[in-house]
Amino acid sequence: MTAAVLESNKADSRSALRRHVVIIGGGISGLSAAWYLQRQSDNQGLDIGYTVLEASDRWGGKILTEHVDGFSDTPFVVEAGPDSFLTQKPGALRLAQELGLGDRLLGTNDQMRTVYVLHRGKPVKLPDGLLLIVPTKFKPFVFSRLISPLGKLRMGLDLFIPPKRDEQDETLAEFVRRRLGNEALDKIAEPLMSGIYNAEADKQSILATFPRFRQLEQQHRSLIRGMVASRRQQASHAAPPSSNMPKIAMFMSLQGGTQELVDTLVGRLEGDLRLGTKVARIQRDADGQYVVVTQQGEILKADAIVLTSPAYIAANLLQEIAPTVSEKLSTIRYVSTGTISLAFKAEAIKRPLHGFGLVVPKSERRPINAITISSIKFDHRAPEGYVLLRVFFGGSRSPETMSFHDDQLLGVIRQELRNILGIESDPLFHRIYRWHQANPQYDVDHLKLIEAIEAKLPQGIMVTGSAFRGVGMPDCIYQSQQTVSKLLEKIQQSEVVE
Repeated sequence: MTAAVLESNKADSRSALRRHVVIIGGGISGLSAAWYLQRQSDNQGLDIGYTVLEASDRWGGKILTEHVDGFSDTPFVVEAGPDSFLTQKPGALRLAQELGLGDRLLGTNDQMRTVYVLHRGKPVKLPDGLLLIVPTKFKPFVFSRLISPLGKLRMGLDLFIPPKRDEQDETLAEFVRRRLGNEALDKIAEPLMSGIYNAEADKQSILATFPRFRQLEQQHRSLIRGMVASRRQQASHAAPPSSNMPKIAMFMSLQGGTQELVDTLVGRLEGDLRLGTKVARIQRDADGQYVVVTQQGEILKADAIVLTSPAYIAANLLQEIAPTVSEKLSTIRYVSTGTISLAFKAEAIKRPLHGFGLVVPKSERRPINAITISSIKFDHRAPEGYVLLRVFFGGSRSPETMSFHDDQLLGVIRQELRNILGIESDPLFHRIYRWHQANPQYDVDHLKLIEAIEAKLPQGIMVTGSAFRGVGMPDCIYQSQQTVSKLLEKIQQSEVVE
C-alpha cells in the first residue's frame, strides 16, 4: 500500500471521527461559545468543528456601537446596548484580556461617580456610602433629602429584624420591604435594582438577580452589618498605592466602545460563521444525529447544538425534538426596551448633573426610566465641549413608549430633558435604538425553572444566554464558557463508550 493511500485512509479516519457543533445565535453568548469551543477543544486535543448561525446581518446582538463624526477632530461614541461590563464578575474582562485588548480597556471616571434619583420631579443625590440599597455611612444617609425621617428609621430596623432562614425564593419587593421598608423600595431598590434587569420589583426573583443580599442577611443577620463587613474586607485586600497592578474599575468598557470586543472576537474565530441564516427547525435523522434546517433549505448535520437565541425562539426550535423543554422555555417572559442618545453643546445643559446620571422611580410616573451622561461616565465618548446623554425608555415601567413613532418619542424625551436638565436647544443629533422582546424577566423561582429545563434537555443539546443565569455581558460569557466545558466533557465520555 502506497504512502499516499495510507495518508488518505488516515484523513478519512480523522474525518469520520470529527465532531461538529452548530451554535445558533451570533450575540455575545454564541460568539463566546464559539471562542471557548475553539480554545478548549484545541487544548484538549479534540477534533471539533463548529458553525455559528445568525439570523440578522451583523454579529453582536444588543452590543452595537456607532461613531458619529463631523463635530470635532474626535467622534461621539454612541452605545446602542450595553455601554460597559461589571468586573466583579470577571467573564468579560477575562475575555477582553484573552483577545489582547488589555491596553484598550477603559474604566469609568469614578471621581464623578454620583448617581441621582428623581424625587418629586427634582434630581436628588444618592447619599454617599449607599451600596445599591444599603447605607454604610451614617452621616450622609441621615442628612439626605431622598428618604423621610420615618423612612430612615424603618431602614435602620434592618439591624434588628431576624433573617429569613429558609431557602425559598421571594420577589425583590418582598425582600426589600421586609428588610428596609417601602420607601427604600420606592426610591432606591426599584429604580436601581429592578432597573438593571428592566424588571418589575413585584415579580423579580431575588435569588436569580441579587442572591448576595440573601447571603449577607443570613451570614450577618442584617444587610447593613453585612455590607459594612464586606466593604472593610474589600478595603483590606485592596492593592497598595505603589502596586504596579493596572487599575481596574468596577465597570469597564473599551476605548472604541463595547462593539470593539465583538469585532475582535469575530476576527479570531476560525469556524464557519454565517450571517443572514435563520434556522427553520431542528430534527433527528435515522442514526440519531441532529439535522439543522435553515430557512434557505440548507441542511447541516450536527453532533451537538448550542442554542444561544432568546428563549421563545429556542422553544420553537425544540418543539419537535424536546416538547417538554419547549413548553418550559416558552414561559420565560420578555419585555421590550429602548434608548435614545442625544448630543448637545455643554452650554446647552442649564441644570447639569455632576455625575453618571439619574434613575427614575416608578412612582414618579414619567415616560423615561433613567438618564446616563455618557460623556461624564467615560472619557472618549464626546469631543471636548460637548455632552452625550443616553435616555432609557420602555420595559415594564413605560411600555407605551415603545409604540411611539420616532418624532413623537423625540418630543417626549426632549420635554423630559427640558424639565429635568433645563435643555431648550435642539440636539446636534440623536440616535434611537429599540430592542423588541429582548429582555428576559427573571420571575420568582426562575432558577428552579432553569434547572428543570436543563434536566430535560436531550443529549447533545445545550442552551445558554441571557434568559438563563444572568443578563449582563460577564454573565453571558461565563455561562457560554461553562456550557462548552460541559459539552466537551459529554463528548469525551461518549467517545470512551464508543
